[in-house]
Amino acid sequence: MPTLLLRLAAPLQSWGVSSKFDTRSTEKMPTKSGLIGMLASALGYDRGSDLTELRENFIYGFRADREGLIHKDFHKAQVPGLKNANISDRYYLADALFLSGIEGPYDKLLLIKNALLSPKYPLYLGRRSCPPEGRIVLGIRDVSLLDALKSEPRLFDSINRTSESLLRVQIETTSDDINSYTLKDNPITFSHEYRQYGYRSIRELWVNPPYPNPIKGKASEHDPMKSLAEVTDHVYE
Repeated sequence: MPTLLLRLAAPLQSWGVSSKFDTRSTEKMPTKSGLIGMLASALGYDRGSDLTELRENFIYGFRADREGLIHKDFHKAQVPGLKNANISDRYYLADALFLSGIEGPYDKLLLIKNALLSPKYPLYLGRRSCPPEGRIVLGIRDVSLLDALKSEPRLFDSINRTSESLLRVQIETTSDDINSYTLKDNPITFSHEYRQYGYRSIRELWVNPPYPNPIKGKASEHDPMKSLAEVTDHVYE
């Protein structure tokens, strides 16, 4: 089946799974629950909407083009009526860049694509304080999820290109896959009264997708201080 590819980028992202009480952690990769939350916002779902179709009818995968750095934020919020403020440690991924793939029926992917281009509610990457930047929708590719994550050109180019520069991929798999592990990020309901998540099986692998815009010849060496030195010499002549 075809695959819808999305670009997930922002100054800060946060993909929590085990966040509780005063510690709000983040995974190093996007989560299925976080991505479905973004899709639900785009489609106009409310908190109590049925998530069965988004949860069961698609296969989700992620590729880390730039894994980012984990940052800790000390958060203090005053709640009306309470003497003491709520204090929490919140963790974010800074400067991360991910390629997300959603495999499913073409007509359903087209519906999601159009919703992301004109969302009903604001979009965010894991938390409401993390709005996405730049282009999100890359398009629908007529290949499987894994093939799309392997073949789509890297989203982040690098001058120091090496064939050994592999990218991490996480993809949904079956529970009998001996190379899989489980993660509790399969959303059942986002209801305020009782948020509920189930487990799913994930397989991790490394891929070597092509670079965008192949470099022709050797890149020129730019030295901005050289021009500054020439101006300074002229002033003191």
